[in-house]
Amino acid sequence: MTEMDAMDRKIENKGFFSRKMIWYLLFGALMLAVLAVIIFGDKSSKYNVDVSRITIEEVKQDVFQDYITVQGTVEPITTIYLDAVEGGSVQEILIEEGNMVKKGDVIIRLMNDNLLLEITNSEAQVVRAINELRTARLQMDQTRLNYKQQIIELKITVLQSKRLYENNKVLREEGHISREEYDQSRESFESTNELYDLVLENFRNDSIYRSIQINSLEVSVKSMEASMVIIQRRMENLNIKATADGELASLNPEIGEVVTYGTRVGTINILDSYKLRVDIDEHYIARILRDLTGECDFASTPYTGVITKIYPEVQNGRFAVDMVFTEEVPAQIRIGQTSRIRLQLGESKEGVLLTKGGFYQTTGGQWVFVLDESEEFAVKRDISIGRQNPRYYEVLGGLEPGEKVIVSSYQNYADHDKLILKHNR
Repeated sequence: MTEMDAMDRKIENKGFFSRKMIWYLLFGALMLAVLAVIIFGDKSSKYNVDVSRITIEEVKQDVFQDYITVQGTVEPITTIYLDAVEGGSVQEILIEEGNMVKKGDVIIRLMNDNLLLEITNSEAQVVRAINELRTARLQMDQTRLNYKQQIIELKITVLQSKRLYENNKVLREEGHISREEYDQSRESFESTNELYDLVLENFRNDSIYRSIQINSLEVSVKSMEASMVIIQRRMENLNIKATADGELASLNPEIGEVVTYGTRVGTINILDSYKLRVDIDEHYIARILRDLTGECDFASTPYTGVITKIYPEVQNGRFAVDMVFTEEVPAQIRIGQTSRIRLQLGESKEGVLLTKGGFYQTTGGQWVFVLDESEEFAVKRDISIGRQNPRYYEVLGGLEPGEKVIVSSYQNYADHDKLILKHNR
């Protein structure tokens, strides 16, 4: 081929949309589509769930019954504790546990040798004090008699010496006796009179002294006798007695066991009536008040009770209340028997209700998975829950009647936002 022929060849025009360019355009469009999905697509975390493994309930509009179900245990209306008020070793047990007792029945006899020695010494002291008092009284009586006899004799002597003195005074004035004889009669009268006054004063002082002595001895004797009564009462306290009619529910000591002061030796149940001891979750502690009523069942018969006492202590997340029957007490009721109680917390009220389920343990009632209308998936939604009873939660916001909610446990997918529901068809 000549150079001229080469120059005369027609040059082909390939155009803009070559095959290579088309491939570039297709790849770019694909990348844009992927980028759009990344930017604008559903970014929620998904999890596939088998519908047969979950529980779905429909939200409904209905009357919310504000109650809880609790369990009550039958207890005696009153339990009396038996405590030892005197220490000693158990010598004899006269009534066994489980038997009925009457007030004043001796249940346990204790022995206390030290107390026995103490009462023996006390008795000896009382006897000695009484003897001293008796001796003092006898001495006082004897001294009083001696003084009285002496006073009488002196009184006669005073009268005689006075009469002699007065006679001698007249005789002296008439000159019939000497001055010496007159002076002797006068001195005899004066000395005898002074002696009389002295003996009389001694008698009075001695009477006062002996009265004080006797009063002191009497006080001492009374004090000892009072101590004796106390010790005898302590001896009587070695007999542990029933303080009321009832059932001897428990008895702790054994023969020969040493019981100290204040030791609890047993209990007596008063069986005039009964009460229910009810344990309640601390979640409800702010809503439990005295006079709340509840209904229980014994032998297929309903009975009504009312809360009379609330115990303030919370143990292991629970607290206790006492309920008594408002009308008749169930027949053939037994201590330790249990019954479920429907405890009414408040008035019934129309509201939006959601069936209770395991989801609450995960979400605390703050959110749930709500089904789409297609029921092909469920999405996480925040809700607000108010009161609850054994069957339903009261929904305050976030759900509408007719919507369907997964109420079973969320343990395996709590961190996901969307659940894809797999139906086995």
